[in-house]
Amino acid sequence: MRRTTLLVLCTLGLTLSAFATNYPDTLKVNYFANAHSTGFSDATFYITNTGLSGGSLCADIFVYDPNQEISECGACLITPNGLQTLSVNNNLTSNPLTGKTLTTGTVAIISAKTTSGSCPLPTTAIAPAAGLRAWATHIQTGNQITETDSQDETLSGSELGALQNGCFAISLAGSGSGQISCGTGE
Repeated sequence: MRRTTLLVLCTLGLTLSAFATNYPDTLKVNYFANAHSTGFSDATFYITNTGLSGGSLCADIFVYDPNQEISECGACLITPNGLQTLSVNNNLTSNPLTGKTLTTGTVAIISAKTTSGSCPLPTTAIAPAAGLRAWATHIQTGNQITETDSQDETLSGSELGALQNGCFAISLAGSGSGQISCGTGE
């Protein structure tokens, strides 16, 4: 009886853990402020591939407004030791889904495997893979510029689904609006 109970508990634990999938070191989060503001400089995001994965990676990028609503999304290919430089004003916030240009918001970046060597719009089947690092400059009041590392977070299965679904909605409703451009570097 004790063996049966232990077997049932182990099976239940394994089953529940499959639904609680987490992807460590695959989600980078940062913010931007004073974008598209008169008299303020443009902020920049920098993304590099450490080479940890052994190949190219996709930087799946999701831009949110201050009310946690997705505004833009997209994906940029980054080769090992490559550096992608993205302008907040020109690459991340210039093509909003709603037509309302953001001045503040957050950016989430998923480090993901490529699909046959390319990075399609991150709407389904994102395969998280550790290896990207990101930094951002911030334009503070008085036009002072600071720079911070993007915060490393563990990506949960539910957050992955929410990000994919938000980008999928953009692809359905946007007719090209709501998609970032990749900037310079790769």
